[in-house]
Amino acid sequence: MEERKGAVTFKGGPLTLIGPEPKVGQAGPDCELVGNDLSTVRLSDFAGKVRVIASVPSLDTPVCDTETRRFNVAAGELPADVKVLTVSMDLPFAQARWCGAAGVDNVVTLSDHRAAAFGAAYGVLIKSLRLLARAVFVLDAEGIIRYLQLVGETSDEPDYDAALKAVKALIV
Repeated sequence: MEERKGAVTFKGGPLTLIGPEPKVGQAGPDCELVGNDLSTVRLSDFAGKVRVIASVPSLDTPVCDTETRRFNVAAGELPADVKVLTVSMDLPFAQARWCGAAGVDNVVTLSDHRAAAFGAAYGVLIKSLRLLARAVFVLDAEGIIRYLQLVGETSDEPDYDAALKAVKALIV
C-alpha cells in the first residue's frame, strides 16, 4: 500500500498517510463502512446524490465535534439530494451516542473501524495512529470527486465555505 510521509501534521509533527492521493476528477472509491446500527453501508448506497464526505480523527475531540456540528447545520439547509457523511474510526456505538448527545441528525456518521477501507481508499489513514486524517471530499451525483481538501494540520478545521460552495455549484 502506498505511503505518503509528511502528508499532514499533528501539532506540527509529520504523519504518514496510507493510500493513494485522491484527485479532483477521479471517481470516488466505493468502500464498505459500518452504520450506527452495525449495518453494512457502502458509499455507493448514496449514488445519485451529491455527497459531502468529511473524514475526522474522532468525534470525541473538540475540532471534530465542532466540524460535525457545523456540517450538521449546513446539511439541514441543503436539498434532499445532498447527503453529508462523517467518517471516523470511532465505534458505531460511540458515534450514535455522540450524535444523540450533540443533537446531530442531518449528518450520517459511519465507522471505518473494521477494515480501514475508507481511510486506505481515500488516502487518509494515519499509519501510526490508525485514525483518519481530517479531509473533506465533495462527490457529484455520479460519484466523481469535484472538491477535496486534505487539511494540512490535523488539529485545524477545514474550509467550510469552500466545501459548501463546491456543493452549491453541483446543485444549481
